Amino acid sequence: MTPAARLQAAVEVLDQILEGEPAEKALTSWGRRSRFAGSKDRAAVRDHVFSALRCQRSHAALGGARSGRGLVLGALREAGQDPDDVFSGQGYGPAPLTEAECQLPSPPAGAEALDIPDWLWPEFSSSLGDQAEAAALALRGRAPVHLRVNIARGTLAQAQTALAAEGIATRPHPAAATALEVTEGARKLRNTKVYQDGLVELQDAASQAVTALLPLQNGMKVLDYCAGGGGKALAMAAQAKLRLFVHDADPRRMKDLPERAARAGVQVQQLLTADLDRSGPFDLVLCDAPCSGSGSWRRAPEGKWRLTPENLQSLHQVQADILRKAGSLTAPGGTLAYATCSMLNSENTEQVQKFLQENRGWSLAAQQSWQVQNGTDGFFVAVLTRAKGGC
Repeated sequence: MTPAARLQAAVEVLDQILEGEPAEKALTSWGRRSRFAGSKDRAAVRDHVFSALRCQRSHAALGGARSGRGLVLGALREAGQDPDDVFSGQGYGPAPLTEAECQLPSPPAGAEALDIPDWLWPEFSSSLGDQAEAAALALRGRAPVHLRVNIARGTLAQAQTALAAEGIATRPHPAAATALEVTEGARKLRNTKVYQDGLVELQDAASQAVTALLPLQNGMKVLDYCAGGGGKALAMAAQAKLRLFVHDADPRRMKDLPERAARAGVQVQQLLTADLDRSGPFDLVLCDAPCSGSGSWRRAPEGKWRLTPENLQSLHQVQADILRKAGSLTAPGGTLAYATCSMLNSENTEQVQKFLQENRGWSLAAQQSWQVQNGTDGFFVAVLTRAKGGC
């Protein structure tokens, strides 16, 4: 495919997404229809699509329309490229620009230029203070690829050497002692022996740092309450010999966990919601709660545009309910860790303070946040301790 043809394919996929189709589904459907496209073509189209989604507001403003064509045009203008070189109708590329499309719009400003919804900007700004603009700009870019070295299988240096032998260059990441950042060869990772043998797992460095703050000890009975794919559960298992349990409100999210656990050499026991009370209490309960995902919008940019004030309020209630339930499953003298991949105070510190005010016998042992402009996803964790006589 020519560069112009790749952009036309991105236009078509983006139109599907803007009509409500999930991005991954739209890309998969395009790939099935486009058997002629090679692996490099598919990767390029994917990159164009996700870049447009991260910068949807500003690119739509620069392109004059919230459409696949408008987003691609806006991206070219932002990059300083002449759109006529692409919008020529040649080589299966986009059709030539119309007279209306040739008119240069006013440049985006404020929240529009930062690609944050207007309704969200006040809370985003108050949560991040003087770092709000830097964080918003970071969310417009592509996320780095981080690996967690399974220290039960080898050291950081051993993982780097093994990855380099398979053509993947890495460097240590300062956010976590187990973290590597991939600097070259990321798309080959899943096919490497290093990955398939469980020496490394894909996991953001801040997500790894969350589990590093937990007071894990051999023999502890631990529950990952909102396990999802199980990344944090596996990270905890690498730090200590645990009696490890996992749960998710939607068990389908854990479908890949048995394979991942086997690859890592970890034993986990999955619990249904009905099993929780009789399986507890637990020495440590970790809740990586459902949230806006504002700290990981580089990876899932659709979430930025589909979040509404009503959705956010609903998430607040879900988070409060999870904290209450997880607290009831925590043994006296035990630890409850509340984490999100959000940078919004209403989902983080405010939830924790509300829980502490409403539940006697709990204290805040540690709290930390990571912001996206510092080279990781945005994350938050609060580590709470229950008094031995806590109610």
